[in-house]
Amino acid sequence: MIKKYTCSNGLRIVYEAIPTVRSAAIGVWIHTGSRYETEENNGISHFLEHMFFKGTKTKSAREIAETFDKIGGQVNAFTSKEYTCYYAKVLDEHATVALDGLSDMFFNSIFDKDELEKEKNVVFEEIKMYEDTPDDIVHDLLSQASYGSHSLGLPILGSEQVLRDISSEQLHDFVRDYYTPENVVVSIAGNLDETFISEVEKRFGSYKNESKVNKQISTPFFYNKSLTRKKDTEQAHLCIGFNGLSIVDEDIYNLIILNNILGGSMSSRLFQEVREQRGLAYSIYSYHTSYQDSGLITIYGGTGNHQLNLLFDTIQETLNQLKNEGITQKELNNSIEQLKGNLMLSLESTNSRMSRNGKNELLLGTHRSLDEMIESINSVNESKVNNLIKNLFNDEYSVSLISSDGKLPF
Repeated sequence: MIKKYTCSNGLRIVYEAIPTVRSAAIGVWIHTGSRYETEENNGISHFLEHMFFKGTKTKSAREIAETFDKIGGQVNAFTSKEYTCYYAKVLDEHATVALDGLSDMFFNSIFDKDELEKEKNVVFEEIKMYEDTPDDIVHDLLSQASYGSHSLGLPILGSEQVLRDISSEQLHDFVRDYYTPENVVVSIAGNLDETFISEVEKRFGSYKNESKVNKQISTPFFYNKSLTRKKDTEQAHLCIGFNGLSIVDEDIYNLIILNNILGGSMSSRLFQEVREQRGLAYSIYSYHTSYQDSGLITIYGGTGNHQLNLLFDTIQETLNQLKNEGITQKELNNSIEQLKGNLMLSLESTNSRMSRNGKNELLLGTHRSLDEMIESINSVNESKVNNLIKNLFNDEYSVSLISSDGKLPF
């Protein structure tokens, strides 16, 4: 059972006891990411994530690493467009040590100027590595094509040009403005009793909101634009984007089933038609990204330049068949069972429980039981999915392409 506690300063704690394991997962979730940036500071959320590991008032970067290594624990962090998370997974007997380590990083990171410059080079190398992976960066290009100058179109990593000028003072200001109590959720899951909630409150429950910014967001407009990039690659990497649904949309489970049928599994229509039947691509898939107020459906395929036009036509034929004929009962039944299986298997670790609870609290403020989610999945039917197909897959789509000539042949 998930329990929620709100501290006097507005910070929320979510707790789920799992007495059948010997581990504990602790995550500090912050409701900020690249969506809350501008072109002038793009990449600061991700860079800040790096700098939290580079030294506090009492520990060096090496000592932070040793804090978790010596108890056999794992510590890491990640940044998305709408949230940032710092987390640790440890044996239950070491949970307090892990909590101390995370809270020390959260409150006492100093952002030393020498460490700042070294870590900038690390992030620059991360950006270069990303640039060398066209099947990754083409998705960022699609976001830019779909959302234009809106912050959802900005890359999470930022750019060397912007990050070069980021200062220690800017990092401290960003923490002050966005790492505010009402913007933070601490999620804990594992073999811990409820007294651990008070341990979290001791460390996180008394700091104050000193923010100087308005955290209101604007809903993006979806553009049906094309963006291409010329790059020396063996394959052409293509993304097609359609306007999707927000995380709170009542049709979200219908869309999850639809995506699974379209390109979310090995038995999906795109995989079977593009790869198995025509041999046009090794990698072909679709996925849906939900934000607070919007969403993006993405279809990706990689193929030789001489087959790019055929790949695009095959994707369009697959979509047209879906629109004209709808899904089959067999596809629906298979996808429902697959989704239920994936859901239940994903909740078998303390880390996945912690992540699910933290994200739900941060973005939705509510928690649904497994039975409630299963009920929602079972309620999906052919009519609902077919209506969604007609509403979403229209002529208003965006395109991104990375290829050796950077030219769209269609």
